[in-house]
Amino acid sequence: MTRVKLCLCFVVLFFLKGLTYSNAQNIAFKTNLLYDVSATANLGVEIGLAPKWTLDISGNLNTWSKNDQTRWKHWMVQPEARYWFCDRFSRHFLGAHLIGGAFNFGNIKNNLSFLGTDFSVLSDNRYQGYAYGAGAAYGFAFMLSRHLNLELEAGFGYICFDYDTFDCSGCGQLTASGIHHYIGPTKAAVNLVFLF
Repeated sequence: MTRVKLCLCFVVLFFLKGLTYSNAQNIAFKTNLLYDVSATANLGVEIGLAPKWTLDISGNLNTWSKNDQTRWKHWMVQPEARYWFCDRFSRHFLGAHLIGGAFNFGNIKNNLSFLGTDFSVLSDNRYQGYAYGAGAAYGFAFMLSRHLNLELEAGFGYICFDYDTFDCSGCGQLTASGIHHYIGPTKAAVNLVFLF
């Protein structure tokens, strides 16, 4: 009988240990509210790797077209390793991220120029190609409840755009190809985070 009680105690202790481990936040699902405002579908998953380390993988997709001439289509994936100064999913963190994706932008009327990149060329041309790069980020997570956080993050780095240019009047006539090197903000996020 003592062996049965001893085995039962070990099973109960093992079960209780499992409950305390499952109560720790090991995984999070998130949506970037900035992408949501621009009607860009997005989803992020963050997995706890160690007490102060997590791996965040976020992606977004926009397949909308305003009309036959205007294009604002893209997809992007951004994996990021994060180091948390407190507990993971709580307060300050630093991140290192990679960037990869494809784009199809054109006939977007504007007069913008930012950090050496002239976006006004999108008014009369369509650009289609691939982007890849890397950056570093800083963020802060506000704990709203046990399973809900609000996370702010900003990143800076490098992106290489490998593109083909098309004339918007025909939207099919290849006029040039090129590569553009961009150094500047690479990440901006206001994430609503659901913790499990």
